[in-house]
Amino acid sequence: MITVVSYNLRKHAAAGELAELVQRHDVDVLCLQEVDTADMPDRIGGLVLADATRQNRLGLAIYYRENGFKAGASRSFSLKKSLHDRVLKPADERMLGLHLTDIDHGTEFIVASFHAAPLTALNALRRHQITAALNELATLGKGDPILMVGDYNYPVFKENLGQVVRESGYELRLSDARTYTRYKFFRGHYDFATSRGFEVGQVTTLPQGASDHLPILVTARPLTRRAPREG
Repeated sequence: MITVVSYNLRKHAAAGELAELVQRHDVDVLCLQEVDTADMPDRIGGLVLADATRQNRLGLAIYYRENGFKAGASRSFSLKKSLHDRVLKPADERMLGLHLTDIDHGTEFIVASFHAAPLTALNALRRHQITAALNELATLGKGDPILMVGDYNYPVFKENLGQVVRESGYELRLSDARTYTRYKFFRGHYDFATSRGFEVGQVTTLPQGASDHLPILVTARPLTRRAPREG
C-alpha cells in the first residue's frame, strides 16, 4: 500500500504545515495545489520534490519518498480554460503527473496532482478538464495504474461526475468527511481521488489547518504492472 496526501494550500498559506503532516501520516507521495512554486523546498521530511509547475501564479507540486520509489517521467498539462483563467490568469497548468516505480516490488504507477477550474466555471467545463487530464495521464505509461488526486471544485451533482468518470474506465472516490469549509453555502466535498488499476482503501479527511481546504489521505495499492528486471 502507498499513502498519498493531497492538499490545496490556499495561496501557499498552509505550506508551513507540510513537514509535520508528512511525518505524522508517514506519507509516500504528497500532491499539492495552490503552492508558490518559487518558495517550495527541495525536501519535506523524508520526501523529495519530483516536479512543480512553472507557468502558474499558484501552481502544483509533487513530492515522493525517494528511499521507497524511483521517479520516472513527469509532465504538466494545460487544460481547457475557464473565463476566470482567461481574465485573471491564475493557472495555465492544471495537472501535474509523475511516473513512479516501487523499488521493493517493482510495481510501476502514475500519480497526479489536479486542480480544476474554480466555481465560477460550469460543471461541464470541469468534467471536460477531468476526463482530458485522465486521458493525458495515460500517455505517461502503457497501461500503468493511475491515481489522480486534488481539488476538483465539484461540490454538487457529483453523481453526474461519477458516471462520466466510470464511463472513462476510472473510479471516483470521495473522502469520509467534507473537505471545504470557508463559505457556508459552498461547504462540501471538493477534494477527490480518481483511479484506474488501483485498489483504493481509505480516503480520509484530515484535520483543518491554515487552508480553507482540508487535506485528504488516500491509501491505495497499485495492481498488475511491474517493471522489467534488469539484465
